[in-house]
Amino acid sequence: MKKYLFLVVFCLVFFSCDKKTKVESAVTAIPLEVKVVRFDKIFFETPPKDLEKVKKEFPFFFPAGNDNSVWLNKMQDPMWRELYAEVQKKYADFEPVKLELEILFKHIKYYFPQTKTPKVITIISEMDYNNKAIYADSLVIVSLELYLGKGHKFYQFPNYLKQNFEQRQIAPDVVSSFSARKIPPVVEKDLLSQMIYYGKQLYLKDLLLPEYTDAEKMGCTPEQIVWCQENESYMWRYFIEKEMLYSNDQKLIPRFINPAPFSKFYLEIDNESPGQVGAWIGWQMIRSYMKNNEVPVADLLKTSAKEIFVKSKYKPKK
Repeated sequence: MKKYLFLVVFCLVFFSCDKKTKVESAVTAIPLEVKVVRFDKIFFETPPKDLEKVKKEFPFFFPAGNDNSVWLNKMQDPMWRELYAEVQKKYADFEPVKLELEILFKHIKYYFPQTKTPKVITIISEMDYNNKAIYADSLVIVSLELYLGKGHKFYQFPNYLKQNFEQRQIAPDVVSSFSARKIPPVVEKDLLSQMIYYGKQLYLKDLLLPEYTDAEKMGCTPEQIVWCQENESYMWRYFIEKEMLYSNDQKLIPRFINPAPFSKFYLEIDNESPGQVGAWIGWQMIRSYMKNNEVPVADLLKTSAKEIFVKSKYKPKK
């Protein structure tokens, strides 16, 4: 009996690895090259007298209603110039990032063949950490000032935000923005629907960023992933006993879904927990659902939270 079970497990692992190998071979074979435009360099290295030329070439970066003095001041302001110098120091060679994005866009092309390959435009913006990378159909806009490294002197942010201000987080942030275009918005107000929505987003990172760790996909530390794994059963029992899954209480979203320094069980373990544990459990549900159901990715993204929950046969690891 033991030999039989071993053989079954071996076959499952072998065929799973073989399938992944075939997918990655097909992805690698996709002919694709990403065009990168360093708007950050163009803007800050343009002589003030040539501002109009830049505005004409990149009108979407110059909203109507702003006098030219706004842009001229930005070009010459010492603080902006210092920030520009720091960005150039970090990204004098953008080729490693370009190669990472090409691999990502090949995966997107494999799973979503009708998707256009976007042009990548790098900018220096207002340190808006909610919009670090924006996927906008034919364009991907990356705010490089937010990827200088978590220990950079310019960052006056909480640690749970700064830990994602790394070069390695550019591709995951692009996928987060891309997924918002592919996953239908959540209509239902209950916690389960939110968990499944962000679980789908994280599962897309499984597909599109297969060489990234779970911590990198989620934007947390490896230790926080281990904490989730070790406490999965406990967290699940908490959600069930408190009858939270189908609750429409919107206070649950910042407690368990939104980025935060920790999740809020209102227990002693709070300070040990990472934020977004509800999204992490939703991710495990999606993984279980896809393991137990042969479903195309496009169909998964449209499937309701309740159907996924029922058909996932999700059981926390003890």
